[in-house]
Amino acid sequence: MLFLFDMDDVLCDYDWRTRMAALTARTGHDLTELRRRWWLNGLEFAAEAGDPADADEYLAVVTAAIGADIPREEWVRIRAESTVARPEAVDAVRRAAEFGRVALLTNNSILIQEHLHEVASELAEVMGREHLHASARFGARKPDPAVYARAMEHYGATAAQTFFTDDRPDNVAGAESLGITGHVYVHAAGLRAAIDAFAERAAA
Repeated sequence: MLFLFDMDDVLCDYDWRTRMAALTARTGHDLTELRRRWWLNGLEFAAEAGDPADADEYLAVVTAAIGADIPREEWVRIRAESTVARPEAVDAVRRAAEFGRVALLTNNSILIQEHLHEVASELAEVMGREHLHASARFGARKPDPAVYARAMEHYGATAAQTFFTDDRPDNVAGAESLGITGHVYVHAAGLRAAIDAFAERAAA
């Protein structure tokens, strides 16, 4: 069995405003201008789908767009400080690990892919560093069915063997369109119950 988990607002609390405050302080842009230069232009969405496919190129594109030089270590530090693991949700991952392979699938750039073990060190401890995946690694972002298909191919799993959870119903629907068992995350107790139910059905 393969269990795929979203990161932000599922396994971790993601404080977007804290991250933006740190970036506005670093760049000198207010929030509206910072968002206009990078997020509202769709550049982050493209990066989450694997364009750019190189971490250094990603950082160069960010620098050019926002007009400020942010070193890689600073970009990662700011992201990590905005990301805090949810202990009960991580315990649900441990439960899933009793039944099969557990892995992360988060919409993020290739730069964050290379540093997920720093951004979410608690998840690396449970899943293993090599099983932390940003969508950019697979060249597509959720809810595009391609990202789930490529993740399954990576692990040699079929849709019938795969479970996926996310807090966004559209991302779950994208996975379910391939026959994956989906769960819309609301709380850790519900996630654990869904994991147990899937494991029971899959083992039958």
